[in-house]
Amino acid sequence: MRFVVDQQVEDIEMPENLKLNTFLQEFHSNCTHPECGFGFYGFAFGQSPFPVPRLVQGALIKNANKGEYAAVSGIPELRNAISKYNKYYFRMDVSPDRIYVGPGTKELIFNLLEILHGTVILPTPAWLGYLPQIRFLKKNFHMLPTRANKKISPNDLRRLALRLQDRQKILILNNPHNPTGILYDESELEEIADVCRELNITVISDEIYAQTTYDFSKFVSMGKIYPEGTFVTNGLSKSHAAGGYRLGYVVFPQHAMDLKAQFKKILATEYTAVSTPIQHAAVAGFEISREMDEYFEVTRNIHHIMGDYTYHALSSIEGVKATKPEATFYLLADFNGFSSALQEAKINTSQQLSESLIQHPYHTAIVGGDSLVLERTDFSARIAFVDYNGAEVFENYIENKPKTSTDRIEFVKSNAPKVVAGIQMIERFFENIKQHTPKLSQVAEVYGFKKLA
Repeated sequence: MRFVVDQQVEDIEMPENLKLNTFLQEFHSNCTHPECGFGFYGFAFGQSPFPVPRLVQGALIKNANKGEYAAVSGIPELRNAISKYNKYYFRMDVSPDRIYVGPGTKELIFNLLEILHGTVILPTPAWLGYLPQIRFLKKNFHMLPTRANKKISPNDLRRLALRLQDRQKILILNNPHNPTGILYDESELEEIADVCRELNITVISDEIYAQTTYDFSKFVSMGKIYPEGTFVTNGLSKSHAAGGYRLGYVVFPQHAMDLKAQFKKILATEYTAVSTPIQHAAVAGFEISREMDEYFEVTRNIHHIMGDYTYHALSSIEGVKATKPEATFYLLADFNGFSSALQEAKINTSQQLSESLIQHPYHTAIVGGDSLVLERTDFSARIAFVDYNGAEVFENYIENKPKTSTDRIEFVKSNAPKVVAGIQMIERFFENIKQHTPKLSQVAEVYGFKKLA
């Protein structure tokens, strides 16, 4: 019997970070060179390396016996905890009835795009998960390229929105931002909100990295600036290092009562409810406690140290530019200064650059610009600086907090040697490119990547 796959599924590609991760595992296991035993330098996969907070682990164990279905919108204890969490950390007074719980923010953003009519405005560069969802849902969309600072220009947003015919426009705002690590300040959000009010633009504000903001006092939620028109999504994955728990939440705008029934209908149809034990475990993560305060402080400080080191190390390579992260565990590295040399080496797209860096002897994984909704010929890449043992680094930081800039550099060298060595390998790659002697192989072709031209 022959099975026919729906065309819209055929058109969806596996996310680039997962494809690269799979390839790296296979390439490592098949590499014949003795020095391949170290594995690879993992700048591609964006996952917090730290252990799940003990409070959350304990609550999961305690509630493992809860096998009943939960309420579609989330158990009351969790929605109450999220409400208090938002007030305490983000200064947003959000009633529990405006909060819906789902299996991760990715799913909740998909659900929101399902129920909201209108054209999507997607600023670029962007997290690699937005565009496949937009395409899968067959939504009309327009890219909004950002300028040199990689932030949305309110004037550019206004000009684009005025050209769109749909009665409703949907802006996807990611703050703090993946892949650049940038942060919008309060005045910048207010300028964007003014345009959104003027032109009836609904905002989906993906704030999953909020707790990773290095100077946490600088984070402001768009839900506070534009509460009548913003859906705020957040969850456990980045702040609590619990991506595998698959739990996120969305805060609905004020006075969006007519949408709630529609949204609840979608959730009930697609997945009934989030795992009940996971929801009870999440309560402990969102409740206000000294232990969680300390956990957030330690993890964000470590991200800050790693981010500063990565930024300065990459920026010191002649020809490389990088965004200076203020949050998250990413930055965007711009390798376009090497465009001519790359093209001479038959590397004409960012995908080919990613494939080339994977090859022996470089073994370095990045996410290229075309996966970040940039032009295929844009030699930019997302660098995730989390290739270290998070549990060990967490304890080492507590035992001996670095106090000076020299201490911070030594902390990275001692605790994240693969981050240090990986950046050195990127420098070596581009030195070879400039000398027109890139040591590239065609191994990638075996694993389903396009053959290098």
